[in-house]
Amino acid sequence: MQPLTAAAAGRAAGALLLGVLVGTVGTVVHRAYQPWGMVGALLLVLSAAVTARAWSGWVTWVGFLGGLFLAVQVLAQRGPGGDVLVPAGVLGLVWVFGSLVVTVAVALLPRRLFADRP
Repeated sequence: MQPLTAAAAGRAAGALLLGVLVGTVGTVVHRAYQPWGMVGALLLVLSAAVTARAWSGWVTWVGFLGGLFLAVQVLAQRGPGGDVLVPAGVLGLVWVFGSLVVTVAVALLPRRLFADRP
């Protein structure tokens, strides 16, 4: 297990911001061009989760997951005018739970896939 250094904490903060950005973009895009918006949003989550895990291991992955979860949950709430970005149907459930499933699937991948050794 990697020690938590100042550099690792900085990378985790960067991954948290990446998670917020991916969650925000994915929430807006997932229903824009059905069904390809959902596919693109989930592929965005997959590529960003792999990037976060490869960047510095578990610490950055947890930061990314926290930012993603925070953004998706905040944007899933009803806005001040009564509008919602995540519909309360199948499409919304696929986005909310699909983004978490994809991110957890990246966490379950073997460590050797992210190693720099040849």
